Amino acid sequence: MSIRVFNTMTGRKEEFQPLEPGRVKMYVCGVTVYDYCHIGHARANIVFDVVYRYLRYRGYEVRYVRNYTDVDDKIIKRANEEGISSHDLAERYIRAFDEDMAALGLEEPTDQPRATEHIADIIALVQRLIDNGSAYEAGGDVYFAVENFPTYLKLSKRSLDEMQAGARIDPGEKKRNPMDFALWKAAKPGEPSWESPWGPGRPGWHIECSAMSTVLLGESFDIHGGGKDLIFPHHENEIAQSEAAFGKPFVKYWLHNGFVNVNQEKMSKSLGNFFTIRDILKKYDPEVVRFFILTAHYRSPIDFSDQNLKEARAGLSRFYEALHAADEALEGCAEGDKSPDEGAGLEEAFRQAMDDDFNTAQALGHLFEGARALNRLLGEKKFRKKADKVAAARALRDRLRSLGGVLGLFGSDPGAWLRQRNLAGLSELGLSEGDVQARIEERLQARRDKDFDRADRIREELAEKGVELLDTPQGTTWKVR
Repeated sequence: MSIRVFNTMTGRKEEFQPLEPGRVKMYVCGVTVYDYCHIGHARANIVFDVVYRYLRYRGYEVRYVRNYTDVDDKIIKRANEEGISSHDLAERYIRAFDEDMAALGLEEPTDQPRATEHIADIIALVQRLIDNGSAYEAGGDVYFAVENFPTYLKLSKRSLDEMQAGARIDPGEKKRNPMDFALWKAAKPGEPSWESPWGPGRPGWHIECSAMSTVLLGESFDIHGGGKDLIFPHHENEIAQSEAAFGKPFVKYWLHNGFVNVNQEKMSKSLGNFFTIRDILKKYDPEVVRFFILTAHYRSPIDFSDQNLKEARAGLSRFYEALHAADEALEGCAEGDKSPDEGAGLEEAFRQAMDDDFNTAQALGHLFEGARALNRLLGEKKFRKKADKVAAARALRDRLRSLGGVLGLFGSDPGAWLRQRNLAGLSELGLSEGDVQARIEERLQARRDKDFDRADRIREELAEKGVELLDTPQGTTWKVR
């Protein structure tokens, strides 16, 4: 089976065939580092982290580039407001981004270039576009001439004539056509700048990605990713300037993830529903956030809400409960035959789902089936005395862990993860572990006194609060529902 991906350029799923057999070159637009990242950034980066992981799982050698935009209008404005340099502001938020992504379990890309590290490459690319008539200099600014690129807007499928009719040239701009976009901006007071053939200035946003991707991946590469909000103008302009410069297709497959809504509304600071990753991780385990993101297909919109996060936490808990039960049941059991074929059907179903445009929602559905199968095995009478069942459970547990790892899940110790989840759940209920233990002791005393009605009432009272008691041969434990 081959991987199929939905290509935004063609509007359909296509068989994935990299330009070079066995090797994949992938570029994903990173963040503009002027503030803390929000849940939308979390989604985009988790999505392409999974694409990166899955391609390697399928045997490809992957070079994955994700950039930092560290010079931009927003960075300059914020730095001036704070009275610090743009460099210092960018450094602060690069560190914050790295911390957030590490918390969410992302693997580091192969390369993480910064725009300011590639100024010479950007200047060379801009000069190339001027030399071949695709761009023009105007008073220290340099603009790309969209009318000289006949296939402009082929990614977003917009009409240039219609867009030109509603466009205007802002005061101070020297461009010939309102749709032309800046490749290089002349220096203004209080802004960082670099020397160039057109005078001191700084790069425009779009040219940065074209320069960095070309230097690191070549003039044509396999996958370019980002959120749907980047299709126009950013990715459209990248295509125009890159293909005008080198005369060949820029990217083979364009992948774009869907939007994140908050309580079924578009996320917006003005609506008061804007959440940074740091806000969210104060309340939810990072793996819960990752699991939540992966419960929807990456191209679909996803609705962020407390209720949906709680459901994701419950879903992830089911996996950790199955893995924990397996670890306990298999402890001390002889290794024996590892039953390598156990779970092979699960892995095949998982692969088929992921091969179909990285369908993590469907893949998780198959993993849930695997967890249920593992629980059934563990529930069989005299399980530990059946060597074939022990071997099958061990193989299925290990398969679940390895496939979860492809998605960046199930990497924690199950017992420790479940304990942390229960403590967090108690806190939400306004209870402490001491409160629950005290009620367990009361119930134990009631049972010693043969006051079973009182013991049952204690169980019911805790259940009404959301705490379930579990009687085991080793004693009574508890969990938050």
